[in-house]
Amino acid sequence: MSTTPCDVPTGTAIAPRGGLVDLGPLAQLRAGRLARRLPQLYVGLFLYGVSLAMMVRGALGLAPWDVLHSGFVRHVPMSLGTAVVLFSFVVLVLWIPLREVPGLGTISNAFVVGLSADATLAVLVQPDAMTARLALMVGGVVLCGLASALYIGAQLGRGPRDGLMTGLARRTGLSLRLVRTGLEVTVVVIGLLLGGVLGIGTVAYALAIGPLTQLMLPWFTVDLD
Repeated sequence: MSTTPCDVPTGTAIAPRGGLVDLGPLAQLRAGRLARRLPQLYVGLFLYGVSLAMMVRGALGLAPWDVLHSGFVRHVPMSLGTAVVLFSFVVLVLWIPLREVPGLGTISNAFVVGLSADATLAVLVQPDAMTARLALMVGGVVLCGLASALYIGAQLGRGPRDGLMTGLARRTGLSLRLVRTGLEVTVVVIGLLLGGVLGIGTVAYALAIGPLTQLMLPWFTVDLD
């Protein structure tokens, strides 16, 4: 999950209506409209886990971080969703030297995505037909874009992997694009060494997730007032 814009320093005042804002944890909750923002956050996180499971069952390649997760579970007796949760907290530890501050959405992301992925995998079987597998792959990528727009637009804190990206960019002075590319190449290489799943779905995700999220984000960004 690495599409969160982060141009405003944490703790600053709420920006003009219509834009994404980077607020501290308490300010996120005080910003109002929680009756919409909280359900939108959790629907987005749930659908993100569903999209992960769809790509797994499509068996045509996973998103970069999920290449790492899928490789890891080949060597450790745990589910893919549990690995997602575990690595979320490992990444959160890396936030400490970067002085990133988690929000409600950050902690929720760490749990909900993994649990949703495992629940979906329990009921979704892998089809034999290539057309069905392609549909799962494409549907997973599109759903991931929608899910990202939902949870980012709720403005309740970036995900663990997003925060690692933005924190490194701030500390190093490198662009978000370069930091994101470096992180994703690193986790893909490690995942492949562990036996993770790389394929056309990985390429499709890398090419499409940014434009899809950017397209849908204005539809779901909640104005804070």
